[in-house]
Amino acid sequence: MVGFGLVYGGRGAVFWSSLARVASSWVISPLMGAMVSFLVYKFIRRFVYSAPNPGQAAAAAAPFAVFLGVTGISFAAFPLSEIFPLALALALACGAAGAILVDRIIRKKLGHLLVKASSTQPEPKENAIHSKNIGLLSDFAGPKGTQLEIVYGVFGYMQILSACFMSFAHGGNDVSNAIGPLAAALSILHGGASGTDIVIPLDVLAWGGFGIVAGLMMWGYRVIATIGKKITELTPTRGFAAEFAAASVVLVASKLGLPISATHTLVGAVMGVGFARGLNSVRAETVREIVVSWAVTIPAGAIFAVFYTWILTKLLSYIL
Repeated sequence: MVGFGLVYGGRGAVFWSSLARVASSWVISPLMGAMVSFLVYKFIRRFVYSAPNPGQAAAAAAPFAVFLGVTGISFAAFPLSEIFPLALALALACGAAGAILVDRIIRKKLGHLLVKASSTQPEPKENAIHSKNIGLLSDFAGPKGTQLEIVYGVFGYMQILSACFMSFAHGGNDVSNAIGPLAAALSILHGGASGTDIVIPLDVLAWGGFGIVAGLMMWGYRVIATIGKKITELTPTRGFAAEFAAASVVLVASKLGLPISATHTLVGAVMGVGFARGLNSVRAETVREIVVSWAVTIPAGAIFAVFYTWILTKLLSYIL
């Protein structure tokens, strides 16, 4: 957008204050993602892994997380009511319904393991003696055996929901970035007066959704491998913490109208989970490559925009 504006209108055509706000989000969003995921994972370690019965604690924590996520989405994304108290009450009701549904699914799928874990003595945790002296950026051994199976089973189901939550937030922000220039052009063609008057046809939104799904199917596996394996070692609990934290940050930014990068936020969230396990748990080389690629894409995008604008201008002047 900046490259195009510089070609057609010079420096005065670019709203530099808005650009500064967007650029600041490139730094703030991964930091926020890292901070929130760090806290979420530490919460899981404190109230699930360190509980006398980690399996039961995980089964109790899952509905609470679903309640928060569904309530947040219902309140922030869907116009349940224009009256604030009623909208909040409906959002809380949706969150409660989601929590009850997830609790029943967990009890149905993992009930036999929960009964088994409750009827046996608590399984010893490795390094239990040292767990009291851990630092904020340290890791300690968690549950083993049946307890670990329950915890991973619960958060395996939860990670499906957190992935959907992250996909929803990603569509609300990054896909909007892609559709934004097209929506502005269509608004001009239809006589729109200002950015607040932009009305986006549903077929345009559908094309944006189709594009992101097609890109995921063809090239997504490369990014999946990088984020899932090359930054830090992920488990169902760590993956859930990263996705839940990143989705929450992106959803809040979308509500505020800030065009942050969901990828930046998720990478930061994965790093935050890694830092929660210890500073050496994050692969610095991979992070360095990612940050360099972020920096390179900014001037590269501007250069390509200038080049394409020049080519299209020449072609149109020749045709017309």
